[in-house]
Amino acid sequence: MQLKSLALALAGVALSAVVAMAQTPIKPAIVYDKGGKFDKSFNEGVFAGAEKFKTETGVDFRDFEPTNDAQIEQALRRFARDGHSPIIAVGFSQATALQKVAAEFPALKFTIIDMVVDLPNVQSVVFKEHEGSYLVGLLAGMASKSGKVGFVGGMDIPLIRKFACGYVQGVKAAKKDAEIFQNMTGSTPAAWNDPVKGGELAKSQIDRGADVIYHAAGGTGIGVLRAAADAGKLGIGVDSNQNGLQPGKVLTSMLKRVDVAAYSSFKAARDGSWKPGISVLGLKEDGVGWALDDANKALITPEMKAAADKARADIISGAIKVHDYMSDSKCAV
Repeated sequence: MQLKSLALALAGVALSAVVAMAQTPIKPAIVYDKGGKFDKSFNEGVFAGAEKFKTETGVDFRDFEPTNDAQIEQALRRFARDGHSPIIAVGFSQATALQKVAAEFPALKFTIIDMVVDLPNVQSVVFKEHEGSYLVGLLAGMASKSGKVGFVGGMDIPLIRKFACGYVQGVKAAKKDAEIFQNMTGSTPAAWNDPVKGGELAKSQIDRGADVIYHAAGGTGIGVLRAAADAGKLGIGVDSNQNGLQPGKVLTSMLKRVDVAAYSSFKAARDGSWKPGISVLGLKEDGVGWALDDANKALITPEMKAAADKARADIISGAIKVHDYMSDSKCAV
């Protein structure tokens, strides 16, 4: 009996050792994009993923909100010198800084979201935003009564043109004669955090007849959604689920699962399964999608949901091919 008890005790010790080995001690950190941690959109999605990891594991993380480009490199290097790993760099604009810092600290792990950095200790996560934008464009086209819809982008870069092009393709699939107004907020990073300008651009599109407006503009988009709601029109959110910001006035939100990217990076590092290289997340991988909840369910008819579900399946199967603006800097429609 004593031998049996001893054997069980030893087995328990061995199992505990295996579990301990499977959970690598980590010191995670995040450097956000310049729109701010609580932008209700892109950065906040990353924060939500990190918070989920912290709640599940008890492992805390450090983070930093830069206000200019110089601070990005400084923050990445400071976290690296303090032994933080993995370090998440949020946004395409951090690529140059990360290229330098990650090369200086080859033993540490880095993850960049929305850009590719080709180093053996960097994980690059990019998304098929055009696929999710096609679905919300389809819904916008079906919901529009005027046949005129709008798009407000943040900083005028190819990535945001990619959102716009996918959206236009979806709108045209629902209403081939639809008119789509497009405006970009600016050409500098300040374009991500200007809700006043976002509201002005949305109002100008509404004045031209738009009754549904999609934004891909970070914090600027808060002004777009507010202007649409104030005018009795519909907005479409982006990145995070923004349906609840103007309940009953946000048709849907194009979900870009940066929360999953952040959570997965931390979890994989702790589990010992973290790998460098490129991850491309689209509809098939549940990396993008659209939001349906209590805040917008009254706006989505059964026909609209069925059409979006079919389009999703057809995009995954290849029956519908959504053109990627970034493949040739052109939009086919």
